[in-house]
Amino acid sequence: MPVIQSEGCALHVEVEGPADAPAVVFSNSLGADLTMWDRQAAPFSRHFRVVRYDRRGHGRSGVTPGPYSIAQLGRDALAIMDGLALAKAHWVGLSMGGMVGQWLGANAPERLGKLVLANTSSFFPDKTPWNDRIATIKAGGLDAIADKVMTIWFTDKFREREPETVAAVRAAFLKTPLDGYIANCEAVRDMDQRDLLDKIAAPTLVVAGRFDQSTPIDAAAFISRGVPGAQLTILEAAHISNIEQTVAFNTEVLGFLVS
Repeated sequence: MPVIQSEGCALHVEVEGPADAPAVVFSNSLGADLTMWDRQAAPFSRHFRVVRYDRRGHGRSGVTPGPYSIAQLGRDALAIMDGLALAKAHWVGLSMGGMVGQWLGANAPERLGKLVLANTSSFFPDKTPWNDRIATIKAGGLDAIADKVMTIWFTDKFREREPETVAAVRAAFLKTPLDGYIANCEAVRDMDQRDLLDKIAAPTLVVAGRFDQSTPIDAAAFISRGVPGAQLTILEAAHISNIEQTVAFNTEVLGFLVS
C-alpha cells in the first residue's frame, strides 16, 4: 500500500476496489486507525475505489511535532488525493474525520463529490475537558483513559454483545503514539468551524448517534442546519456508529452516495 508524503509526514494509505470506480475516502476518529472501517471496506468497494488512511500521529503514519490543526490535517487529505491522482472523491469522516471533512467542504469544494459527516462537531466551547484529557495522558499514558473512552464510544449493550470487537478497538487505541494523540487533541480543542458550514456546497449527509456523548445529536443538528441542503439521520448507536450499527450505517451512507 502507498506511503504518501505531506508536509514532512509519511502517511500510510490503503486502497481497495476497482481502479476505475468513483473514489470514496474514509477518515477516522481520534485514537483510531484505518481498521475502524473494516466493516465498510468490502461492501463499499463493490461500488467505489475505497481509500483509507492513518491520520498524522496515528497508526502506521508518521508523528510530527504538535500541535496540529484541522487545516493541516485537511491539507494531508488533499496530499493523499493528489498522490493517488484523485481529482475528486466522496468523503466519509467520523468524529475527527468529519471535522476534516467540514474543512475540505469549505476550502476545497472542487475536490469533493458527496460529503458524509458522522458523529462529529464543528466547535467545542468548553476547552477544559480537552486540557484535562491531555494532562491525564501525559501523566499516565493512554491506558489512563482507554476504558472510559470505550464506554463513550459504544453503548453498554454493544460492549456486552461484542466484547471481542471492543477489545480490538481498544488495542488499536492503545497503539496510538502518545505525542500524536496529544497533537490531534489540540487540533480538536482549538477548532472552530462554525463559520465554514454555510460555505459547504457538496451534497451532505450528517449522521448522529442517539446515545453519542462525545458529539451529541445537538451538535449534528447544528451542522445539518448550517450546511445548505444537508440531510440528518440518527442511528441507534453511541460515538462509533459505523461499528456499532454497521448495517444501518452502510445502508444509509451507501444509499446516499450511490443515489
